[in-house]
Amino acid sequence: MAQNTPSSQKKIVILGGSYGGVSTAHYLLKHAVPQLPHKDSYQVVIVSSSSEAMCRPACPRALISDDMFAQDKLFVSIPKAFESYPTGSFDFIKGTATELDHTKRTVSIKSSTGSIEKLEFYALVIATGASTPSPLLGLNRDEEFLRASWVGFRKALPAAKSIVIAGGGPAGIETAGELGEYLNGRAGWFKSKLGNPKVSIIVVTSAPQILPALRPSIAKKAEGYLAKVGVSVVKNARVMSVAPESAGTDDVASKATLTLDNGKTLDADLYIPAVGTKPNTAFISGTLLMSDGRIDSNPSTLRVDKAGPRIYAVGDVAAYSRPAVHLILEAIPVLCANIKRDLMLDAGKDKSSVGEDRVFKEDTRETQMVPVGKSKGVGAAMGYQLPSFLVWLIKGRDYWLWTVGNLWSGKQWAKEA
Repeated sequence: MAQNTPSSQKKIVILGGSYGGVSTAHYLLKHAVPQLPHKDSYQVVIVSSSSEAMCRPACPRALISDDMFAQDKLFVSIPKAFESYPTGSFDFIKGTATELDHTKRTVSIKSSTGSIEKLEFYALVIATGASTPSPLLGLNRDEEFLRASWVGFRKALPAAKSIVIAGGGPAGIETAGELGEYLNGRAGWFKSKLGNPKVSIIVVTSAPQILPALRPSIAKKAEGYLAKVGVSVVKNARVMSVAPESAGTDDVASKATLTLDNGKTLDADLYIPAVGTKPNTAFISGTLLMSDGRIDSNPSTLRVDKAGPRIYAVGDVAAYSRPAVHLILEAIPVLCANIKRDLMLDAGKDKSSVGEDRVFKEDTRETQMVPVGKSKGVGAAMGYQLPSFLVWLIKGRDYWLWTVGNLWSGKQWAKEA
């Protein structure tokens, strides 16, 4: 049989080039496509606004300086990571999804030049993730935009005497801890807090404690570590308005005046909003979304049942579980087994030979690790509290950079799980 030309191939389109998207592509190319009848008639396509994948959890430290991490490990070329697969089995498109027509089974892709291409898909995996309110803390657009945001912030940092961070979740606390230690140093062994810090750093949270996913005693420990690097916490207060409005979002280097819902105001030389994330679903029909903007995905199979056959969602964009990297990685083998099953059935295999659906079950035990500066951290795993040293060893040393090499290259998915 002559090899299919790319235009006649059945396209398995994956929207998103981060943990969920890259992992799914590797897994399917290793364990699904090679086992399909007429395997040459399928092509896996990643569509991503960034041509580089990056270790997003590392942003709180990486935003301070390029010297914090080896840049070739922090940012990795997506096309390069797929060079080892057979010619024609993989394609990469740099662009942003602007419209999904799940009935006609097309997705419109806007390129960096502004042109729009309509891509027909045979199967679709939506892994577009979520955007952070601060452009310092994730790939909201592409790698160049993220780097430019860091450059602007770094230029303003040496002159800053006051920094306010809104948000008491991991991103806010990790950013506060990194900036605190970098700018103020750390208090000695026998001091509970750093006296007269060079830079005032304040975390504002609307919750009664920081790190609400962790038990109060662990949150209190984190607050103690923050005090040692000159960071103070304002609880039960929400940022109601920011002047100018662009501060912290469109302009990361702008001074800001923040008005809190308790009537108080805070002046900041630098303002970092780290409150929540927004699912990247603007291109998807509201009929497929939950009230929080995430995709209404089947919590067991990860299919988007309302969208029609062979459409799936994984990662922070989908509602099957709470957003967390470890839960994305747990979902990949389940998602890909179900995609493989659907492809096999559509290729004419009978049900008895492909088995039943794999089922995902979210692990709801207390699991979160939060470094506070370069040597301390708090957290729990599977319901057990972790000592500071272990949080440092697992995450705080390099914010998971030690784990992503195998993930981006596909080695992590060498065996079918």
